[in-house]
Amino acid sequence: MPHPLWTPDAERVKKANVFPLMAKINRDWGATLTDTDHLSDFSVREMEKFWRSLVDHVGLVGETWAGPELVDKQKLPGAKWFPDARFNYAENLLQRRDQADAFVFWGEDKVKRRLSFKDVYDEVSSVALALIKLGVGRGDKIAGYLPNLPETVIAMLAASSIGAVWSSCSPDFGVQGVLDRFHQIEPKVLFCANGYHYNGKTHDSLDKVEEITDQLPSVEAVVVVNYLDLPTDVSGITHAQNWDDLLEHNPPGEIKFAQLPFDQPLYIMFSSGTTGAPKCIIHSAGGSLLKHASEHLFHCNIKRDDRVFFFTTCGWMMWNWLVSSLAWGATVLLYDGSPFYPSSHILFDYADAEGMTLFGTSAKFIDALSKSGHRPADTHELTNLEVLCSTGSPLAPEGFKFVYDGIKKDFHLISFTGGTDIMGCFMSGNPTKPVWQGELQQAVYGMDVDVFDDQGNSLRGEKGELVCKQTFPSVPLGFLGDSDGQRYHDAYFAVYDNIWCHGDFVEHTEHGGYIMFGRSDATLNPGGVRIGTAEIYRQVERLSEVAESIVIGQDWDNDVRVVLFVVLRPGLTLNDELIKKIQAQVRATCTPRHVPARVVQVDDIPRTKSGKITELAVRDVVHGRTVKNVEALANPEALGFFKNRTEIKV
Repeated sequence: MPHPLWTPDAERVKKANVFPLMAKINRDWGATLTDTDHLSDFSVREMEKFWRSLVDHVGLVGETWAGPELVDKQKLPGAKWFPDARFNYAENLLQRRDQADAFVFWGEDKVKRRLSFKDVYDEVSSVALALIKLGVGRGDKIAGYLPNLPETVIAMLAASSIGAVWSSCSPDFGVQGVLDRFHQIEPKVLFCANGYHYNGKTHDSLDKVEEITDQLPSVEAVVVVNYLDLPTDVSGITHAQNWDDLLEHNPPGEIKFAQLPFDQPLYIMFSSGTTGAPKCIIHSAGGSLLKHASEHLFHCNIKRDDRVFFFTTCGWMMWNWLVSSLAWGATVLLYDGSPFYPSSHILFDYADAEGMTLFGTSAKFIDALSKSGHRPADTHELTNLEVLCSTGSPLAPEGFKFVYDGIKKDFHLISFTGGTDIMGCFMSGNPTKPVWQGELQQAVYGMDVDVFDDQGNSLRGEKGELVCKQTFPSVPLGFLGDSDGQRYHDAYFAVYDNIWCHGDFVEHTEHGGYIMFGRSDATLNPGGVRIGTAEIYRQVERLSEVAESIVIGQDWDNDVRVVLFVVLRPGLTLNDELIKKIQAQVRATCTPRHVPARVVQVDDIPRTKSGKITELAVRDVVHGRTVKNVEALANPEALGFFKNRTEIKV
């Protein structure tokens, strides 16, 4: 019989944040919840009571949270959460005002800074006052073209404190990529930096900022953060001023937080795909706050004074997820730069130096770390580290095993999935339950998650579409510019009526957990049999010769055949022997249907700015179609490795 990789001890279970919430629900509603399975059932069967209990238990502040919890519950989309509530997102994140660390920042190995909760409150008040003087009001758009700096979070909080809407992308985006996004939202103010560090190199940003602002007529003011600590000449940028000057001219004071409805727009997020112009997804302040409260406190077990880290840029939704940790009195550990500069030790050096309690990263980072030969368990103490979160793509079973063998034996590994679309997760962890290799532990509380076949029948132990059958607080408000809602409907609700279809290929397991098999729009269909791409990656990347891979379905002979592209370890060249070894590995561990008909070596694999490989873009290149929104890629030059390959023409 298989055994779990990790089981929490009784003391850890006892300290889980979820039990006081369950006790409150039992008291207030006469329920008899005794374990987290009961809570999961209650949270979808009695969702109004669940979310009311969470709001009260967490102690969210605002003018009022009274009134009905949910109106038009049966509509998805269209249900209204807490329609009478009036509160402010930023106010909930700025409750703590003492001298403890709110932010610790590392910029690779070059810059180290820290700001207290009081420092942050004061700087938010100054920036908010400056925005008001600039004529910014409720509903105006504020954009950030910034590294993952404390100033980025401060600018966002200042905007949300007055009811403005925040949107951001990282400075590694090229000019066209920024314009593809910000042209759509028409920001009134742009925050940027004079440059950034990456992989030991310094990159100037001001030339790009000048070009961007020249083509964004909506921008009435530009604020430049002097991150590189160099003399910064902003005279070439229209309406520009330095961050430090802005603070100096607007002394800190008490913030008058605008009290706004639950569905007040807070964020505009951008889809990261390469199938067209990025979609502008509008998220509400209430939905974001409640979703993060549930996930942080009851799945990740974040507590006051915890030290929470996620490796992210401000262009990935994990940045938005991370900064909400301030609401629970946790310290946010920010990092900007390469996670492998000057070596693979850097993030674990950070963990030891700052007593990191939650380490968040991508599955690709874990895989790369494993292949690097570095075992942090042998080189670092990681004494305070209690939780490791992985997302971005499915974490392979071997990745689960490496985490416990190579990083730390006794801590909680959470592989979770969700996305920009919902400002959070569908499935996540449970600090009171075992971790099984290759499985996400459970559906997130309040999310009526299921797995459907093509006819809408529920599946258990079989692969199908990830769906959510009822509304939830962070259902997006819609897409900007989608006046009739058709694009929004087509994105999530066209497959099953009144049910959210997320586009992931997934299986519900006997343990109550889930296995992810990749995006269903990238699912392979040789001979009409659906195969998740992650199934092949898990096997191929177990081979020591393979550094990374990407697989697509190629239209061939009135069917689809599986084509695998591999990046090999330095110095290796693909030959017939290795091709046969790869095919044999897939055949032995999957099925004959999974075996790639062609295996081709490439030098690099295209990926989005958030690190996700882009199967659809590769498929378009292979089939001679134009790849749209190439600016969404971190390394668009990699597409050239897939063009006109003779190996796949026969």
